[in-house]
Amino acid sequence: MTVDHRTSAVTGRRGPALVVLCFVQFMLVLDDTVVNVALPSLQADLGFSAAGLTWVVNAYFLSFGGLLLLFGRAADRFGRRRVFLSGVVVFGAASLVCGIAQEPWQLVVGRFAQGTGAAMSAPAALALIALLFPGTGERARALGIWGGIAALGGTAGLVISGALTDLASWRWIFLINLPVAVAALALLPRLVAESRAGNADRLDVPGAVLGTGTLLSLVFGLLRAAESGWDMVAVGALALAAVLAVSFAVVESRAAAPLVPMAFLAHRVRAVANSASLLFSGAFFGMAFLLMLHLQTVLGYQPLTAGLAYLPYGAGILAGMWLSSRSVIRLGVRRSLAVSFLISAIGLVLLSGVAPGTDYATGVLPGMLITSIGCGLSHPALAVAAVSGTTERDAGLGSALLNCVQQIGGAVGLAVLVPLATSRGTSGFSLALTVAAALLVIGAVLVAALLRESDRV
Repeated sequence: MTVDHRTSAVTGRRGPALVVLCFVQFMLVLDDTVVNVALPSLQADLGFSAAGLTWVVNAYFLSFGGLLLLFGRAADRFGRRRVFLSGVVVFGAASLVCGIAQEPWQLVVGRFAQGTGAAMSAPAALALIALLFPGTGERARALGIWGGIAALGGTAGLVISGALTDLASWRWIFLINLPVAVAALALLPRLVAESRAGNADRLDVPGAVLGTGTLLSLVFGLLRAAESGWDMVAVGALALAAVLAVSFAVVESRAAAPLVPMAFLAHRVRAVANSASLLFSGAFFGMAFLLMLHLQTVLGYQPLTAGLAYLPYGAGILAGMWLSSRSVIRLGVRRSLAVSFLISAIGLVLLSGVAPGTDYATGVLPGMLITSIGCGLSHPALAVAAVSGTTERDAGLGSALLNCVQQIGGAVGLAVLVPLATSRGTSGFSLALTVAAALLVIGAVLVAALLRESDRV
């Protein structure tokens, strides 16, 4: 049965529903970064090897990025609320497994399951928001809040991880997810009606297998390159991804009900938004990882101090988020995105100058604030553009593509920027952040050149 999005908007209590969906998205994005500061404590308590420790991060990244497309389309087919709530159950149970893990393999399995739950919930949540707020202005405001909260989650992960690891135990970085999951399961069914695509087409199984295989191979290859350099395993995984991608395109071109219709990908605004998101995510994932590492290893900050040093970054994101919906409504997506990308690029250039002995207030804080304001401005506008023109039929697909591109972009950023920083000694950090700034400048040019003022979102 098809539920019209206008009916969902009327019967659903949209404000409270938005709050619940945003809190869950905050939790999902937070777990992208929450383990970074706690890794030494994890290694000491559970006896991880150096190679095994990387999979505490990579297992989540791999399953989240690799399964997004599959579950985004499944949400359209089987019901967005149903898939969202199922994902929350999986994520909550996996968080409990991580929090009580006694062996390294238990934590890695839990992290993979967390990523699977996140891949189920994230695209369904964004699709529900897009359908609950169909008008241009209200959608911009709602997605502005959602996008800003999502961006804030990545930063908050570093702060929360540092505080809990120093003051309590690393186990609480996982256990704090449980109250959010329980609250979402209790509240959302009362706030949002079910919605699904208005057709009875079966799920494209060959396309789902090839698409998921492509993404898993691609993300694994990029993560391997970031961890071990461009060795044969990384190159082989990326080559396999290329072969699977070609096979996926051939199968989809012949399928009666393809997983990803080619016409959907050709939509101008969504195509530009996803391309810009790839560059945006690459720059910001790489920056977040490298700056936290730089604060601790070069400036000598303790984990808690490094986490607290990131608090102004969160404040800057909130300020940018507050400005973003107004900017999109008054200036349009094209101008808002181009300007916000350039603002962040300036901030990254300033941060690239952080060196041993740099004072926090005069050397770190200015670049951090400028970068974060640009990030807060960019993220909601990208979300608005990425789901433009989506309907009850394909909202889950549009949401999944955006989330998928962000995860792949993050993996690309880590694979390129981290080796660049670590291979050049003290000058590597500066070079990597300069490259990240260049990615954002390219994104600004892309948006300015390819989007038109007449493009509707």
